[in-house]
Amino acid sequence: MDWDDLRYVLALHREKTLSDAAATLGVSRTTVGRRLKEAEERLGVRLFDRTEEGFAATAAGDELAETAARLEAEIHMTEGRLLGRDAELRGRLRVSTVDFLFAGFPEVFSSFIQRYPGVEVTLGVTNAQVSLLRREADVALRLDNNPAEGLVGRRVGRLQFEAYAARSLVERVGPGATLADFPWLHSDERSDGRWLDNWLARNAPGARVSLRSDDFAVRRRALSAGIGVTFLACFDGDADPGLVRVGARLSEEARDLWVLTLAELRNNSRIRAFMDHVYEAFKPHQRALEGGS
Repeated sequence: MDWDDLRYVLALHREKTLSDAAATLGVSRTTVGRRLKEAEERLGVRLFDRTEEGFAATAAGDELAETAARLEAEIHMTEGRLLGRDAELRGRLRVSTVDFLFAGFPEVFSSFIQRYPGVEVTLGVTNAQVSLLRREADVALRLDNNPAEGLVGRRVGRLQFEAYAARSLVERVGPGATLADFPWLHSDERSDGRWLDNWLARNAPGARVSLRSDDFAVRRRALSAGIGVTFLACFDGDADPGLVRVGARLSEEARDLWVLTLAELRNNSRIRAFMDHVYEAFKPHQRALEGGS
C-alpha cells in the first residue's frame, strides 16, 4: 500500500462514515468507498465491518490505522519544518472565526503566529457566516455539521452547548428551582431568536427574559453578573468557576468544528500550514469541547 491508500483508511477509521471521511479528504463518498474496496482487495483482508452506526474497524483495520497515524504525524512534522523554511510562507492570511471560539482558545492562534512570524494574520471575529466562495476570508473556523459544497478542510472537534448561570443567581433563585424560575438572556428582536423562544416554550414555559442583546460579549458579562441564564459552549462555561450548569443541554444542536477553505486554495502553503496547525492544536481540547467533566 502507498500513503494515499493509508490516508483513506485513516480518515474512515476516524470519521466512521463515508460522508464524513469524504468531507475530511475533500473527495466524494463514492471515491472513499471505492478506495477502501481496492485496498481490502489488494491486502486480502477486511479492514472494516459495515454497521448501522457506520464503519467499525476490524483488528486489521485498527492496526493499519495506527500505522497510518504514525506516518501522518511524521509527514506533518516534516511538512512543518519545510514550510517554516519556505519563502512563500509569508504574506497575508485572512481567517474568520466566531467570537467565543477565539476567546476560549487564543493560544491556538498565538502559537501559529509565533511559529510562522512571516505570516500576517487578519482575524475576522463575527457570528455572521462569511463567504469563502466570495473570498471574504481565506480560511474559516466554522461550526457546521454539513460544510457547503466546494469547501474542503478538517473536522477538529465537536462542540456541546449547555445552559449556565452565575452561582450568585442560583443562590438567589434558591434550591429546587426549575428552568422557568430563572431569568433568561436572549438576543434582541432584530435577530432570529425563534429557536430559543421555541426551546423556552417547551422547556421553561413562562420564563422571563431579563435582558436582550445581539452582542455576545454583553450577554457573557450579563451572565457572569447574575442577570440571567444563557447557553454557552461547554468549554467556555466549565472554565469559569463563577458559573454552574443548570441542567439543560442542547444535545440536538451540537455542532462540528471545521477548519475550511476553498478546494482551489488547499495547496496554498500559508493556508495548509494554518489548517494543519489548528487541527493539531485542538487535539488536547477534545474533552473540553465535548463538555466532558
